[in-house]
Amino acid sequence: MVVVIESIMPFGFVSAWNKRRRSKSEDHTDPWIYKPAEYWQLEDLTPRPSKRLHGSSVFTLKEMEEATGSFSDENLLGKGGFGKVYRGTLRSGEVVAIKKMELPAIKTAQGEHEFRVEVDILSRLDHPNLVSLIGYCADGKHRFLVYEYMCNGNLQDHLNGIGERKMDWPLRLKVALGAAKGLAYLHSSSNIGIPILHRDLKSTNILLNSNFEAKISDFGLAKLMPEGQEMQVTARVLGTFGYFDPEYTSTGKLTLQSDVYAFGVVLLELLTGRRAIDLNQGPNDQNLVLQVRHILNDRKKLQKVIDPDMARNSYTIQSIVMFANLASRCVRTDSNERPSMAECVKELQMIIFTNSKGLGMVMHSLRMI
Repeated sequence: MVVVIESIMPFGFVSAWNKRRRSKSEDHTDPWIYKPAEYWQLEDLTPRPSKRLHGSSVFTLKEMEEATGSFSDENLLGKGGFGKVYRGTLRSGEVVAIKKMELPAIKTAQGEHEFRVEVDILSRLDHPNLVSLIGYCADGKHRFLVYEYMCNGNLQDHLNGIGERKMDWPLRLKVALGAAKGLAYLHSSSNIGIPILHRDLKSTNILLNSNFEAKISDFGLAKLMPEGQEMQVTARVLGTFGYFDPEYTSTGKLTLQSDVYAFGVVLLELLTGRRAIDLNQGPNDQNLVLQVRHILNDRKKLQKVIDPDMARNSYTIQSIVMFANLASRCVRTDSNERPSMAECVKELQMIIFTNSKGLGMVMHSLRMI
């Protein structure tokens, strides 16, 4: 469940956009109808790449209806607080995932803001561990986002038994490394020159392609973190229960380490196979971090929380211990004690090598990292 306790504008382009619309000297037609994202990516302090690697296409409502069979239930992939996601086939024959924004009237402004932020960010970025934006539709009041199709769904489904394939330890490590690389790319200024905070990383926002390569999705809450502003104080909190950085919720201080905390929660999900928040458990066991944090560095007790669905011959205890230690540092209450995402990438590469070496799969591990 996405929680919105605040609403902050992470980019200057939203207010600048509204100013442009009010200007009588500008084009009076609705610039959201069939016009490219560059039209409303206005002048701000954000450097633009000189050349986009992947252009975002602009679609009409009719094309979205054709692609999804008039949004038939047969093509429904999932739904959430933002609306529904459909499998679609474009006129070119390309299979895509289409997010149809459906928000109650009271959240219309929030949905519009998140839509523009996501198009703006994804149209600038290019990384194998970030989901690719194929295009968008802003036809009248209708809003759609068109992504590359990820046939293996999201990580949470596979960890909680919805996916057909049970994930062994090497595959979980591969997913963890892919997600870490995606976040490290965002935090390291990516290719726009400014670090990006995702702010809503969770297992449902980690998608898996046919080769189980992890790709981070859903950038509607993302925020630019310009140099010299590595920490920002916000009046309200945005994100998802179970993944909230406790320092962020208690002080309002937002940093890149907030993403590291959420990543640590995902690591715990990969280790245990449990949900970040499970309301079916007793009051003391609903929050995964609180449930297991005190035993992550206890080698004997640690074995009790390993996901029983994992084949015992797929992991070494040493790799489990290293992985749990990394997760425990990511979810520390003090953000200054958490590793950076670049450090997480390096440690996960070592964990993969350690596990593969113990299982006699060294050459395989080298190809994975």
